[in-house]
Amino acid sequence: MWGCVRPSRIIPLLAALVLTGAAAVAEAPQRVVSVNLCTDQLALLLAAPGQIVSLSRLSQDAESSSMAEAARAYPTNGSGAEEVYLLNPDLVLAGTFTAPTTVQMLRDLGIRVELFAPARSLADVPDRIAQMGAVLGHEAEAEAMIGAFRAELARLSTAPDRRPRAALYYVNSYTLGDRTLAGDILRAAGFDNVAAEAGLEQGGTLALEHLILLAPEVIVSGRDYPGQARAEEVLSHPALRALPGTRVAGTLTDRDWICGTPLVLAAVEKMRALRLSLETGE
Repeated sequence: MWGCVRPSRIIPLLAALVLTGAAAVAEAPQRVVSVNLCTDQLALLLAAPGQIVSLSRLSQDAESSSMAEAARAYPTNGSGAEEVYLLNPDLVLAGTFTAPTTVQMLRDLGIRVELFAPARSLADVPDRIAQMGAVLGHEAEAEAMIGAFRAELARLSTAPDRRPRAALYYVNSYTLGDRTLAGDILRAAGFDNVAAEAGLEQGGTLALEHLILLAPEVIVSGRDYPGQARAEEVLSHPALRALPGTRVAGTLTDRDWICGTPLVLAAVEKMRALRLSLETGE
């Protein structure tokens, strides 16, 4: 099963780059609080020992975070301004979609807040690494990580002889196009995205009937959450499995696809393994 492929080259590659005690420059923040899932992970990859005070609660959710195990060594916060203020941070890491009132309140209290935009493509990942390295005072380590990321991405993105057609399919018949991080992961792994054929460059609804008419070679479905909801029925509809020549390949793991960190290479590697399995008929 393609989802069981272990990113054996990726995690050791990144782990080798995590700081193990390098001295921080004098201007580097000493009490860093992250209130965003993606900044949690970038901070864990680049912060010096003792530099992180607290991470968001989602940091320890194994379904959402690629670094949940490492995050369990740190206290968590609920991302509220009052709670964060009481942690006495000299730097707060947040996303551009963090509640504006929270960001403004912290800034009004004299706390530095650094905002990170979500990655829209794999090309954005080096920028996010560089930004985190700069705000933490670890530019050299960030540059080394960027070099390792680019080299591994190049290895995984070797152009295939043939690009199979694939669809990303989520609850409520939602899909993602080429101008998204998930779509770019699909492209880098050697697939063409049928969302483009449906005129969807970013995200949008792709009706089940339209998906069936497009007849992709692979359908990679979104996560089926615990409990029952009609929005999830499309993911298990018998029409999907009745398509001749189409493989319903399993489910996306949110943690591998949603944040612009070097850990997205795990998703590229899994999708590449899936493409190679199509070539061999496995």
